[in-house]
Amino acid sequence: MKNLIKIFVLVIVVSSVVSCQKNSRPNYQFFPNMYEAVPYETYSESDAFANGVAAQLPVDGTIPRGYTPFEIENTPEGFEYAKANLKSPLDSSEIDTPRGKELYDIYCGICHGNKGAGQGNLVKREKILGIPSYADVGRAITEGSTYHTIYYGKNAMGSYANQLNEEERWQVVAYVLKLKADLEK
Repeated sequence: MKNLIKIFVLVIVVSSVVSCQKNSRPNYQFFPNMYEAVPYETYSESDAFANGVAAQLPVDGTIPRGYTPFEIENTPEGFEYAKANLKSPLDSSEIDTPRGKELYDIYCGICHGNKGAGQGNLVKREKILGIPSYADVGRAITEGSTYHTIYYGKNAMGSYANQLNEEERWQVVAYVLKLKADLEK
């Protein structure tokens, strides 16, 4: 008899728990706008902001996470300053030659060639002319000049500041200087 009562109580408890569950109705939400945000079309009119436009520009003076501003200007004087004074923050243990080669092959090798001799595929196909070799006499390539050129571009070369972060740029600089040393042997 006692087992029958235990079974009866167990059935009632299980059935009451199952019967109270209602999957068609969500649970009560505190602050529902945090879960289901109101979508706004970009540049559409909106009462959410004071200027009446949904898309907002970043606040003046803000810097994106992970971004380090480059203080040297994009001028001939800035290039000469970088050439003379800018040094790599990477020490010899942080230089990753295989990674620098990989980045160089992706971004630079198409014009400058895999060995830095100025004979990349675009030069061989005569799509771009006048790419000098890293070993040309009169080209005083330094860490600073290479970094400045990667950051801002020079002559027909565009900037790679958006494609390469700061650490990757310095890896490419180290690889370019290695190629220059190999060509001068």
